[in-house]
Amino acid sequence: MSTTVYGKVYGSAYEAMELPRIIRVRENLYAAAFSLMKLLPARYILEQAERTGLISPGTPILETSSGTFGLGLAMVCQARGYPLTVVGDPVIDQDLKNRLEMLGATVDIVEDDGRPGGIQAARLSRVNELHRERPESFIPGQYDNPANPAAYAAVGELIAHTLGGVSCLVGPVGSGGSTGGVAASLRQNDLPLSLVGVDTHGSVLFGAPEGKRLLRGLGMSLIPGNVDHTAYDEVHWVAPAEAFHATHELYRRHGLFMGPTSGASYQAASWWAEHHPDETVLMLLPDEGYRYQSTIYNDAWLRAQGVTPAAATAPRLIRHPSEAGQSWARLIWGRRSHAQVMGPEGAS
Repeated sequence: MSTTVYGKVYGSAYEAMELPRIIRVRENLYAAAFSLMKLLPARYILEQAERTGLISPGTPILETSSGTFGLGLAMVCQARGYPLTVVGDPVIDQDLKNRLEMLGATVDIVEDDGRPGGIQAARLSRVNELHRERPESFIPGQYDNPANPAAYAAVGELIAHTLGGVSCLVGPVGSGGSTGGVAASLRQNDLPLSLVGVDTHGSVLFGAPEGKRLLRGLGMSLIPGNVDHTAYDEVHWVAPAEAFHATHELYRRHGLFMGPTSGASYQAASWWAEHHPDETVLMLLPDEGYRYQSTIYNDAWLRAQGVTPAAATAPRLIRHPSEAGQSWARLIWGRRSHAQVMGPEGAS
């Protein structure tokens, strides 16, 4: 006999979207599937600023984003009465730009000016320029604000309550907030937890050479302060063709219509779960796929990018980030600092 479980009534759509659904994907693999993961830190950071008196309705908010953190901020700012300017770059898709503007945000697009740190450094420079013009404004600072990872304590509590803990957490790394924050929350219980970070080629987060990145939403051209390298046990670099195929498979096989960072997470987590059958593995799936229907779910767009989604077999085990290449690779990071991995003893 089945039992009907009744949920709660939420005070807003935003509240209902903040926390993930925990879904069993296969025997030892679970998903924390978010509608919009970055909504959680966006709300948390602004609430912290309100509580400390840094902002009140009407305070201008300035932030750099070309993805879902900007969307999460726009949703919270619209609901709470904060004018928002999002500094992005040309990779921002028109659908997202439209959604931001419908929520009342101003979208300021900057170009890569060739400085170290690439387009993200150019965006941060523009945010600082706008802040000098409007010193009364507030910068949430997703890259360096410790409230970003702290927001994910709620996700760690949900996982612990729902699953009683997990052996391995797998998730894409960008600002470092979600993987670092959830892992820190779960490790408070003194249970053993392996943390696997998923990056992409062309990102400098874990020491690989900087380059063009078609797979967006993870990886960076600079290293945010919120990336605690000593939290990670293993790092995987995945390529666009592999991650896009995994995104499609996540939908075809499991009915989870998610974005490409979720596909990258699924790719690494599936491999880990298969090779560690006695462990309980949880993967973070950051956002749903509706924003990507004209891109990674669109054959014409994929052809235009010269990408044919293809299944990956297994990651190459490498000894140093410089060996990441352009296909799926994994490195035993071993909770070392960035300097330790990149130094002369890093490959030993």
